[in-house]
Amino acid sequence: MSWKEKLKHELKSVGIATLYFLIWFGFLMLIKVLLLEDYDIEFTGVSMVIVGALVVAKVILIMEYIPLGSWVKKQPAYVDVILRTVLYSLGVLVILILEKGFEGSGEYGGFLSSVRQAFNHVDIYHVWVNTIVVFGALLVFNTISIFRKQLGKGGLMRMLLVPPPEEIQKNN
Repeated sequence: MSWKEKLKHELKSVGIATLYFLIWFGFLMLIKVLLLEDYDIEFTGVSMVIVGALVVAKVILIMEYIPLGSWVKKQPAYVDVILRTVLYSLGVLVILILEKGFEGSGEYGGFLSSVRQAFNHVDIYHVWVNTIVVFGALLVFNTISIFRKQLGKGGLMRMLLVPPPEEIQKNN
């Protein structure tokens, strides 16, 4: 594969993953907008949604290449899915807490004071909501990733674009 083909493949992978996370994060933003509307609070986070989707997509695509060890390889595929989802979600939680620490470090007299304040303030609910939604997005992404690996190139799309087999249709 030439460098142009590799670049094209990489851009396509990042683009698809970014679009996937953009949809999830867009729904999260929509929920926040709708909830905050009751309190006449305007939520503006479109740029954060776009940048967040791009960053998460790229990091997850890189993390897919990191093996989880020989024990995980011997387990059913759902073990890989759950383990990756939990590990990635913990990483997201840590990053969100670090972000809150940096955001308020000037206001609360330092990084650690700002993190403590985030845990004692409503900001922690924001962190939890974001982490839970990202967990859901990662769980679905990691599950689809396993399906794609098991079914081969284009297998998932072929499976989704054809009518179900007759045996399944008769049972419904």
